[in-house]
Amino acid sequence: MSIERIEVGQRMSRIVKNNGTIYLCGQVAVDSSADIKEQTRTTLEKIETLLAQAGSDKHNMLSVTIYVRDMKDFSAMNKIWDAWVPEGAAPARACVEARMASPELLVEMSVVAAEIVA
Repeated sequence: MSIERIEVGQRMSRIVKNNGTIYLCGQVAVDSSADIKEQTRTTLEKIETLLAQAGSDKHNMLSVTIYVRDMKDFSAMNKIWDAWVPEGAAPARACVEARMASPELLVEMSVVAAEIVA
């Protein structure tokens, strides 16, 4: 058993793989000045890219924790989320209101997924 760390920084690794499980660090929007729908959309695009890089995809997500700056955005965020998640493949999920690292950020997501076995 070996732990693989991808895009390792001083504080965190962008991806960590261990024993067939993939952990993504918290992902945020490309453009923090965008509204909640666009921030959610680009966050999910980044997640798809990272999952592919790690050898997985959105069908293999096990758990997602979603942090929103304000629960007033919960419904709008869910509209984008619901259209993105494959039918029948919804992961376990938690969504909490949280103070973000930057006040412009409206949403952040942390993902755990299973690696695709060939």
